Amino acid sequence: MAAPLRLTCLSLLPGLLAAQSPASVRQAVSSITAADVIRRIGILADDSMLGRATPSPQLDKVAAYIAGEFQRFGLKPGGDNGSYQQRYPLTSVAIVPESSYVRLTGDVRAEWKLGRDASYYRGQARAGESSAEMVVVSGTPTDRPVDPTKLNGKVLLYLGFGGGTLQQVIGKAQPAAILFATTLPEEEWQERTARQSRPAIQLAAPEAASPPIFFIRLDRVLAALSGTGITVDTSAGTRNGSLRIRPVPGVLVHFALRQLVSTGLSAPNVIGILEGSDPRLKREYVFFTGHMDHLGTPGSGEGCAARGTDSICNGADDDASGTTAVIEAAEAFVRLSPRSKRSLVFMTVSGEERGLWGSSYYANHPTVPLANVVADLNTDMVGRNWKDTIAVIGKEHSDLGATLNRVGAAHPELHMQPIDDIWPQEGFYFRSDHYNFARKGVPILFFFNGTHPDYHQVSDEVAKIDAEKEARIIQLVFYLGLEIANAAKRPQWNPDSFRRIVQGQN
Repeated sequence: MAAPLRLTCLSLLPGLLAAQSPASVRQAVSSITAADVIRRIGILADDSMLGRATPSPQLDKVAAYIAGEFQRFGLKPGGDNGSYQQRYPLTSVAIVPESSYVRLTGDVRAEWKLGRDASYYRGQARAGESSAEMVVVSGTPTDRPVDPTKLNGKVLLYLGFGGGTLQQVIGKAQPAAILFATTLPEEEWQERTARQSRPAIQLAAPEAASPPIFFIRLDRVLAALSGTGITVDTSAGTRNGSLRIRPVPGVLVHFALRQLVSTGLSAPNVIGILEGSDPRLKREYVFFTGHMDHLGTPGSGEGCAARGTDSICNGADDDASGTTAVIEAAEAFVRLSPRSKRSLVFMTVSGEERGLWGSSYYANHPTVPLANVVADLNTDMVGRNWKDTIAVIGKEHSDLGATLNRVGAAHPELHMQPIDDIWPQEGFYFRSDHYNFARKGVPILFFFNGTHPDYHQVSDEVAKIDAEKEARIIQLVFYLGLEIANAAKRPQWNPDSFRRIVQGQN
């Protein structure tokens, strides 16, 4: 009896591993509709969700809704202890300004008090006083990372008048602290001064502590630098792609933060897994990600500002649209028969607006082996702007870009043209959750329709979403994900990009 049974099973195996039929693919794609898109965004960005701040009861409510959908679709739980959620710890920290300061000693002597001269922005500062040599960085970041050894362990005084982002400057370096010279309007300075004394939320135990960042009034900085012989061009016209790094060996920077800390807080990621059909390839994973949090309300501490009687930053485009894309893609993929060869992971993260917290935590505490993750397709703001175009950031860094171009050309019925990053100076590659996968060696693509006047405003509302356009973007992501999940080979990095982004080399 054993031999015939074995032969019967083997005879069924080719059918199980066959590609999906065109009819099965069409049925799956057709489940992604504009009506579903606008309905889900309406749930996630409803006023009752109060802007989904991290952490908040409303964010937990959204996470429970998404987990319920994943369970309804039949996805396997991919979170903690057999659940759909992975929770990461947070602490509440309040700065005591009168006991905190930044002080220069050596060839230059100055003391910058918090409130009057300086303002604490964010980071993971240690208790007590720390000190390190100072490095002055000015100019505009290029697409090539700075040699980390020039910044590691130093206090970085950043004069960023030429554009770019701090992340572009820092790369994989680990400075002791960052002093950001600023010309904030006095009203904003006073608001920041008042805010720093209020309890603020931060990651409880980051894998790598982020350096504390202080805003320093520009006139105080220039007065101090006058004694070093360093001249500074403060014009906004210095966007020449050059970055200058000048050590100041005769100056030591001392900084101290007195903090009042409360523990016991946490925030969720939501993770569902659709197991692949191939006995070997199902041990590899394609991720679909989007962030489910937003800025909350003015009392949430994330920068939401009221306008008139409206005090809720709903975040319909940023990023209820991307979260909806993840949910819709999951529902479509479960309709395929057979399933894709590789396994698929659908993850909505929180804390993106706080500094990519949820994806950072996942990258350091993965629930599937990161070495087996072949790609991350991230959707963040995909419901606005151009009707038939979507910017896809990261195309040039791996052969995923060529795969996307091929898939897009194969589906002209979508009327959706994927284009390259048209805002390289904005550093968007470093500003959403895909980056935490990329820096761990996972090839990524970031689907992004660009910002608009409603970005991070109370006016980012459901009524302004183009759901028909977004449905076509999700369908493109579906076709791309299916191509990656069924391919014989996993995506490959561009070697130069791998050296720069993953290894942090020039």
